[in-house]
Amino acid sequence: MGMIHTELKLINVMDENYAQGGYIRTSDIRSETVTATVDTGSMYVVITEELYKKLGLSPMDKRIAKCANGQRVSCILTSPVHIKWKERAVILQTLVVPGAEKVLFGALALEGMDLMVNPVAQELVGVHGDKEEIYALKAS
Repeated sequence: MGMIHTELKLINVMDENYAQGGYIRTSDIRSETVTATVDTGSMYVVITEELYKKLGLSPMDKRIAKCANGQRVSCILTSPVHIKWKERAVILQTLVVPGAEKVLFGALALEGMDLMVNPVAQELVGVHGDKEEIYALKAS
């Protein structure tokens, strides 16, 4: 199976909240559109240090990540990011991996947007069709 790349829009959630409250202009919301590599082996959306700074994200925690080459590195778990793919969206923390050169679209975001990889067509598709569906259990 080859690499699958897709376009994502990443938005600083705190900026969105400040704009909604009238503290900043909507035009001041920091966001970036990036080409990401779909990586079902990555739990998080991984971003570069440069993107972390451009989006103005805050460090929320540290994590030790095991990279594909087996190396373990200390990473920053960021403040929440609004992640958009086509008509779908999810709000998650991202992981800043030192030295990362590209954005990885990981499993938490894929699951949150009800997406999966179609290995034959080499593309992302909705798990339950083209429309995003939210499933919840009814509490009795």
